Amino acid sequence: MSLESHIYNLLIIFNSYCMNLYVSNLGFNVQEEDLREFFTPYGEVASARIITDKATGQSRGFGFVEMRDEAAAKKAMAELNDATVDGRNIKVVEARPREERPSRGGGGGGYRNNRW
Repeated sequence: MSLESHIYNLLIIFNSYCMNLYVSNLGFNVQEEDLREFFTPYGEVASARIITDKATGQSRGFGFVEMRDEAAAKKAMAELNDATVDGRNIKVVEARPREERPSRGGGGGGYRNNRW
């Protein structure tokens, strides 16, 4: 086994111990660093992501937080769910695995009324 394969396998194992939380009803001014700071008092935050609109770059009002310790994540979930952040009651739940979506197909032009 190559060193790269071994490191990759270790990263998969390490990351599988993270608990992923879905955080919704965030204010549009909340930044990823703010989101990280909300959860840090409960334990180590592996990552914090605010989901943004691809076209505008503006926050879509939700994000994800990965925490290394499941017990800490559950405590954060219990205490931060319905907490008021930036004037809004946020919702914090365990994230569901991302579902496979069917392909949207080609990506070609569409209908053209070109007789030549």
